[in-house]
Amino acid sequence: MAKKRVTLVTCAQYPNLSEDEAGLVDELNSRGVDARIAIWNDPEVDWEEAGVCVIRSVRDYAAHQEEFVQWAHQVPRLLNPADVVKWATDKHYLLQLEERGVPVIPTTWLQPEQKLNKHQVHTRFPASGEFVVKPAVSSGGREMGRYDANNGTARTAAITHAYSLLQEGRSVMVQRYLSQVDEHGEYSLVYMNGVLSHSVEKAAMLTNPNTTEVQADEEVTGNRQPKPEEWMFGEKVRSAIHSMIKDRLGHDQHLLFLRIDIVPDGKGSYYLMEVSPVDGSLYLRTREDGIATFADAICNRVFW
Repeated sequence: MAKKRVTLVTCAQYPNLSEDEAGLVDELNSRGVDARIAIWNDPEVDWEEAGVCVIRSVRDYAAHQEEFVQWAHQVPRLLNPADVVKWATDKHYLLQLEERGVPVIPTTWLQPEQKLNKHQVHTRFPASGEFVVKPAVSSGGREMGRYDANNGTARTAAITHAYSLLQEGRSVMVQRYLSQVDEHGEYSLVYMNGVLSHSVEKAAMLTNPNTTEVQADEEVTGNRQPKPEEWMFGEKVRSAIHSMIKDRLGHDQHLLFLRIDIVPDGKGSYYLMEVSPVDGSLYLRTREDGIATFADAICNRVFW
């Protein structure tokens, strides 16, 4: 009897997956699976023969979103499903989750079709304090900048940043920078097949608001036990995502993997920052059995 085939999908930058996922192929093979790795836009790959496909280190999707979504819809057995990929690669999904009662960071949305000039972009920034500018389609904090509204040089850089993205036909998000990120960091809750696997604490990615350079610092992660209120908030977000996917996309299965990023709101609760059911790191190396746990989650779907 032929083994079940699993293809772990990556990009050319990470032909052997990311460092966080090293050993995943061996773990899958040890469970009786024929596991392999393929680059999503490699024309030599026959996706009809790829078996169950699991998206992992596809860090370049934001630069090729339309092509990536088209590819996803051509893969017969994709986890997470192609409709979820389309939904989750554009952060306008935050508006939909907000409609379902999920608290999200207050956001001003700038759209290319508004045809805003630089002055109009400027008027949509906060009058004081720090704020963040980022594209609605992005991966891993790329093309994101933190700016001080009271610093002329930084504000000019923010205008240039946002205007350049709009000129490229890309939607822009403007969010007030939360001091809680510096004080407490961000928390990532990682789910596998609908069950919380582990929680990670991350240091602030954007550390310098007074610069003309848009640069995200490397994340620092550490495994942690989530507080009960964090778990409850994560469950609220996960439930909202699951119900939305069921209602709008027709999928009733739990997602194979889902990362929910949250930050304290300074009022005793949390804001949702973003969700990652596509390429986001699952921080498997922050727990001793992380690779094995993910391999088990994949096999549960393969042999289901």
